[in-house]
Amino acid sequence: MDRARDRAGAALTPTGLLGGSFNPAHRGHRRISLFAADALGLEELWWLVSPGNPLKPAKGMAPLAKRMASARAASRRSLIVPTAIEATLGTRYTADTLRRLVARYPKRRFIWIMGADNLAQFHLWRDWRRMARLVPIAVIARPGYEARAAATPATAWLRRFVRPAAGAKHWTQWRPPAIVLLHFRPDPSSATALRRADPGWHLRETLPLSARDPLSRRRIP
Repeated sequence: MDRARDRAGAALTPTGLLGGSFNPAHRGHRRISLFAADALGLEELWWLVSPGNPLKPAKGMAPLAKRMASARAASRRSLIVPTAIEATLGTRYTADTLRRLVARYPKRRFIWIMGADNLAQFHLWRDWRRMARLVPIAVIARPGYEARAAATPATAWLRRFVRPAAGAKHWTQWRPPAIVLLHFRPDPSSATALRRADPGWHLRETLPLSARDPLSRRRIP
């Protein structure tokens, strides 16, 4: 992989971003993350554990600290870094989060990772075009969503910027907008199914009182 470099010639760290509620985090999140990390040549992949998703109901959403605890457990011994940095930044929408992260971490090159189910509703995200112009996007194929995703305004706009999957490891050289489609055999794990089978999962998830976010170094609310 040819790593991108800053103006001084220093190599930039290729870093993936996967946002979500992680309510709770599970092996499906882990598997798709490790697959993406390998396909894209990532050195780190950050799980952005959202304080609240504008497109999801607040009812049934476990507290942020509980979801962070589940994310830490699911990502143990890997290059995945769970973070609640959106709570520190005070951002509610992904485009705003990306803008702040790109400015805050100039020594990193970011790529946004999402499933085809999110691509199917990408046109509903605030400032989605601005988001696509900030960082490259990797979409993980998910059976049952390809047809829906293909018929959306966002996909119609992004189609001209599709890059070949064979060159996915060179994404740090791409100038956004750029999108790559990665095919992965999906894990059947589902946060919805896990909550249904174990409604009290969050009662057992705890973080140490001294726990701090790995990026902001602030205590997790």
